[in-house]
Amino acid sequence: VQLQASGGGLVQVGGSLRLSCAASGRTAIVYAMGWFRQAPGKERELVAGISRSGQDTAYADSAKGRFTISRDNGKNTVYLAMDNLSPEDTGVYYCAATPTFYPGVRATQYDFWGQGTQVTVTS
Repeated sequence: VQLQASGGGLVQVGGSLRLSCAASGRTAIVYAMGWFRQAPGKERELVAGISRSGQDTAYADSAKGRFTISRDNGKNTVYLAMDNLSPEDTGVYYCAATPTFYPGVRATQYDFWGQGTQVTVTS
């Protein structure tokens, strides 16, 4: 499966962005999906994950209450809506797919990765 992430950009503190991850190839419905963030000099970390069905989601503590992950299996697309952004949210955001029902926490659990989209939050 190929993943194409988009929607990143430059936004001010308190602003919002919505990231999209379009899947092609084998249908994405067979994969749980995750959004990871990698800040400069830091390891890639899970921000939000969603199960195959879309009924189960998981968030990093830093994302709870501000980010919402969702998916449209008919469109093979996963979204990450981000509100009330802060400079700590700055980084490259990657979408990833794992052939399990529920999303994993570790990057090593994911088999397929998108190319990443840059999010920069300025104060």
